[in-house]
This record gives sequence, C-alpha cells and structure tokens, in this order.
Amino acid sequence: MCGIIGYLGPREAMPILLDGLKRLEYRGYDSAGMAVMGQNGLGIRRSLGKLRELERRLQDEPLPGSMGIGHTRWATHGRPSETNAHPHQVGDIAVVHNGIIENYLDLKEELLRRGHRFASETDTEIVSHLVVKHLSQGADFLTAVRRTLAEIRGSYALVIVNAQEPRTLVAARRESPLILGLGEGEFFLASDIPAILPYTRRVIFLEDGDLVVVRDSGFQIFDFQGQPLTRPEHTITWSPAMAEKAGYKHFMQKEIFEQPRALIDTFRSRIDLEAGEVLLRELPFTPADLRVIRKIFLVACGTSYHAAMVGKHYLEGLCRLPVEVDLGSEFRYRQPLVDEHTLLIPISQSGETADTRAGLTAGKQLGARTLAIVNAVGSSIAREAEGVLYTHAGPEIGVASTKAFTTQLVALYLIALYLAQNLGKLTRAEIRRRLKDLVKLPTWVQETLDQDQLIREVGQRYQAAHNFLYLGRGLHFPIALEGALKLKEISYIHAEGYAAGEMKHGPIALIDQHMPVVVLASRSPVLEKIQGNLEEVAARGGRLIALTEPDNHQIRDRVESFIPVPEVPLELSPVVLVVPLQLLAYHIADLRGTDVDQPRNLAKSVTVE
Repeated sequence: MCGIIGYLGPREAMPILLDGLKRLEYRGYDSAGMAVMGQNGLGIRRSLGKLRELERRLQDEPLPGSMGIGHTRWATHGRPSETNAHPHQVGDIAVVHNGIIENYLDLKEELLRRGHRFASETDTEIVSHLVVKHLSQGADFLTAVRRTLAEIRGSYALVIVNAQEPRTLVAARRESPLILGLGEGEFFLASDIPAILPYTRRVIFLEDGDLVVVRDSGFQIFDFQGQPLTRPEHTITWSPAMAEKAGYKHFMQKEIFEQPRALIDTFRSRIDLEAGEVLLRELPFTPADLRVIRKIFLVACGTSYHAAMVGKHYLEGLCRLPVEVDLGSEFRYRQPLVDEHTLLIPISQSGETADTRAGLTAGKQLGARTLAIVNAVGSSIAREAEGVLYTHAGPEIGVASTKAFTTQLVALYLIALYLAQNLGKLTRAEIRRRLKDLVKLPTWVQETLDQDQLIREVGQRYQAAHNFLYLGRGLHFPIALEGALKLKEISYIHAEGYAAGEMKHGPIALIDQHMPVVVLASRSPVLEKIQGNLEEVAARGGRLIALTEPDNHQIRDRVESFIPVPEVPLELSPVVLVVPLQLLAYHIADLRGTDVDQPRNLAKSVTVE
C-alpha cells in the first residue's frame, strides 16, 4: 500500500528520504512528497505521479535539513493529486499516514464548526488539524498526539513533525505496519524493511497501540495512555543487494528465476530424509495439541488464496481432515463454525494484509489455534499468530507475487506432511518418499525456467489478444486461476481461470478463433477428462496452448502452441506448472510495454480493507 519513511540524524535528510521512497515503490502509489526541517523551518514538496516527478522538483527546489518525513500515496480518500499527496501540513504540524481514518467525516464536521479550513479531500489531513487543535488548547506536542489518537478510529501508521520542536519525530501505529530503525546516532521510521536496509539492519517492529518519540538523545516507546513500553530489537539478515535487479530487466523477472533457491530455503533444515520426518521445530504445538484438531480453515487474499486452494487438497488428502478455504474479506463476516478444535491458517506474503489479519483476529476470538504462513519476519500476522512458518522467499519487490506463491505451496505441503506424520496418517517410509521428491523440486522448476525463450515466443504469438481462458482440474484448477490473475495484473488483458469441467456451463460460449485457451494438461488422474475439454475447445476454433510433458504427443499434436513441463509427482505439479504461466504473463506484459513491477491500480501489500 502506501510507503512511509522518516529520518532524524546528522546527515542531510532529503537524499535518504528519497532513496527510502524509491525502495518502497513496489508497494504501489500515485503521488509522493516529503517534509524536511531545516534552518528556515519546515519545507514541503509534493508531486503527482511517479517519484521521478518529485525528484525533478527537489532538484529545482531542494530541502536542506537533517530531519524529515516522506511518503508515497495510494489513493483511498480523495483522487490522486498534488493537493491530496502527503505530507499534510496545518500550521506547524505535518503528517504522513498509511491506513484509513474511519470516522474522519464526523471529525471533519466538528472541526469545520470550530473554524478549521481544509485544503485536501483526504482523511489524513484530519490528524494534522486535531494535533493543532490540542496544541492550541495548551497541550504539549506528545500529549496533543495522544489526544488525537484517542479521537480517531481506523487503521494507521502515522509519523508527525512539529516545526516548534525541530528535532523530534512522533509516530504511532494501529493495524498498519511501522518499524523503527536504529543507526549510529541516527534513527529511521519506515513502513517496510527495504526502505532502511542500506543504513541499518537493527530494527524494532512497532506493535498495535505503540507510540514512539524519537529525538537526538534516543527514543521512547509508550502505549496510547502514556505508559512506557519495551520492544525487542531485531537484526535483519537481508542484504541491500537482495532487493536489487541483479541484471534482470524487471524485479518480477528476477524473482521468477529466484524460485529454485527460494524453494530450497523454505524446506531446508525442516526435513530429515534419513528419518523420514518433517521437522517444524519453530511451531509451538505438541502432538497432543494436533490430535484434537477436527477442522482446518485456510484464510487468505489474492494469490495467497490460490495457494490456500491447493493447500486444501494437500491437507484433506494427506491428513483426512475437513478443510475450508476462505477469502480474508469474507471470513469474519459469515459467522464461521470455529472453536477450540479448529486450526486456522492465515496466509500472507507481507504478513500485513488487512483482511487476512482481521480473519486471524476473529478466529482467535472464537478459540481457534492459529498457525500463520508469511514471508516477512516480524510482521503483524506473524506476531499475532500462535505459531508461524516463514517461507524464506526473501524480499519480493514486484507487485505480482511469484516466488512468494510457490514457497507458500511448499510451506503448505510441509504442514500437511507434518500433521499427517503426527496424526499417524502416513508412515515414515511414505513421508521419506515424498520428501525425496520435494528435494528434486528445485531442479524441476529450473528445467521449466530453461524454457524461457520458448515461452517468450509463445507470448509473442498471443500478445495482441484481448481475452484469455485458463483451464485446469483438481489440483490444477487453482493454478489456472493464478495464471489468469498474473496475466490480468501485469498485462491488463482480461483473463479468466475456470475448472475445466465447468466450461460447458457458460464459458464455452466465449470460445472462437480469437480466444487463446491455456490448458493445464500434465499427467494426472483426470488427464482423459482434460483431453475431452481440449477437443471441445478445438472444435470451436479456440487457439489452444497446452502445458504438458514432452512425450505426451496426444496433447501436443492437437494444440497450436505447446509448453513442455517435466513429469513430476501430482502433489508437486502445481509448483512446476505455475512457473511457465508466470513467465507467459511476464513476457506478454513486457512485449506490450506495461509497467511490469508496478502495474496500475495495484499495491504490493493491501493494508486496508
């Protein structure tokens, strides 16, 4: 979603803030701005569009000073414009904000009656006005912020500066990520780790209800009532180079090709081939805890939801427990049947997805045991869940998720094997056989990546299409959905994924000589059914693209385009099959000249409902 960066220290703030904002570009935004405190007071520069527009303005109108705040905005309240860009200044107060102030209209009406005048259409400007109101009533800066927090409702990460206290940053968070970076005689505030990695790896993950005051002499953390708090310091092991393109044209392309390494990092140290065991030592559950589980809920959004759909097959097939898959945005509103015999598994790349996090909170309130699958260490979902399994994919900068998805699939497979092991559903010999296949998975993914040039040629053939249809059955149906989502996200081509057996219930009406139809046709128990679906498309002139094994001539000879995939065990085929779909979407988008890493209207981490 939006990006925040703050700095206080001995160095010039402007280049640090600008660099931090660039490292947060992957979160998606429509405008940007910064405020810097210098000898001439508080200076603000804002611009509509990409950061290069702000950078050009700063070249003409620099902001000297060694303390400041910066922001990239993704519009929620108010259209994208320079006026609505952050920071929002009222008098001596300037604010940057991620999230939504839910009661801003009521507060705005009250402030208008008091004579306040508003310059923007945003909910954020409310915060500046409220702090000014409390300052005018005699409160000091920190008290004014605390009183403001007591008045607002919603989700937020806030960083606030006061021109009358030129060496103080005040920040607060509720349901929106914010971290404090600790340097040598300098401090950083940011909405995500990559923004500050070049400057420090020492961070404190602020928690809901935390209020932090940063001065040259140090920092203090309080709750919203003013009571002091202590939060642990963490050391981040990512290097700045991990977030660079490493010679690839786009971050997304780099991240697709990083998948063999990411998969290894996800299962390494968690399996014992010799013993035939899955070792999830980081989980807090005892075998007795697991034996009382009667039902599993998987809760996620977007790409993670498609991973959850695959996870349902894994968990039901291996553990013989009923599994429900819910969208985070729907789960807590439908009165789900959750109790102390339920295991709730929220899945989120960022660990900050607002709807998924709300589902986690709702499940906990109903008594569920909770186990999160996330990539971002120290994120909100990771901290709130009872147990957490990190995917170790490393930073994913491209908005369209790739390596986060495949590592989520591996994490779900490990959890399914672990539960089956503890519930006595699989023997050690059966687990050992499956783990031996899992160890081969990175090689199979690499073999698929080796088809990159062929897949680009396929993309060239279909780049002008206006619509795509993706078909799959069983475990492959969620991959059809994911392939269609990837194409929609980055190429702006309308695409739909369908369970192939449902094609005759409507989608078949769309098929003509202009419609590319991508069919997931690798060997499976339902391959004959897939062949029948393929014939139905061919009979209506559809342009068939098949993913299948090189020796499957029955499929190859019936299609216009063929993408070879290695023959792999059924449970691991979703990981292998999604890779050529990622590459196909990438190449079509690149050929069409779209913004692959930052597609329009999208954000990396959706931290508001």
